[in-house]
Amino acid sequence: MNITKESPHGTINKSARIAGFLYLIYMVTHIISDVWRGSFIVPGDAAATVSNIMAHEALFTVTAVGDLLAAALFFLTAWALYVLLKPVNKDLALLFLLLNLGGVAIQCSSDLFLFAIQLLMNGPDTLNIFQTDQLQALAMFFLDLREKGFTVAQLFYGAWLFPLGYLVFKSGFLPKFLGIVLMVHCFTWVSTFFQSFLFPGFTAITYVSWPLGFIAEFGLTLWLLVMGAKERKPA
Repeated sequence: MNITKESPHGTINKSARIAGFLYLIYMVTHIISDVWRGSFIVPGDAAATVSNIMAHEALFTVTAVGDLLAAALFFLTAWALYVLLKPVNKDLALLFLLLNLGGVAIQCSSDLFLFAIQLLMNGPDTLNIFQTDQLQALAMFFLDLREKGFTVAQLFYGAWLFPLGYLVFKSGFLPKFLGIVLMVHCFTWVSTFFQSFLFPGFTAITYVSWPLGFIAEFGLTLWLLVMGAKERKPA
């Protein structure tokens, strides 16, 4: 009986496409959840925001679960990229995997505040000591806390891009251009973290970081999914 063994390039190519597929599903899940949840929020109006959430409570729950699912998919993406790139440098691959895990852990913890809002609105009788407007204010407070927690996660989500970009650059089977853009994007994305807390009124950095992030991460996703990993040229 003949057993056909897959070539090393075939294995790398399969790993690349799996990573690209997971990256794409993560992006779609995250964007849908974020956009739907954002449609409920009326800035500066706690009563209107809570009214929207309670009128579409099931959908609000779906967005919270979707955000948790997106975080899990993001970590699976990092794991797939770790498998793909660890032959290049195992230590750096492990570094970006751990940085991604740190961001995922903070994001998941922050999402608990979304469920806390529903507990406030549908909670036990012990919450009756609060007035309706107080509960609404608390709900808005939890939404703000969730956003702050998600912003903290961006420090790790930004930092993981540098070792990832370096390994993409050094791999020999992925475009060097994408590696360079990922490393540059690391600094712009980490800058948005500091800007959010230290200079909240200065938003100019986002005009650079968002387009660059789209080119870097979506570009890598499409390349992995469509092109896979090209074969290494012999020295």
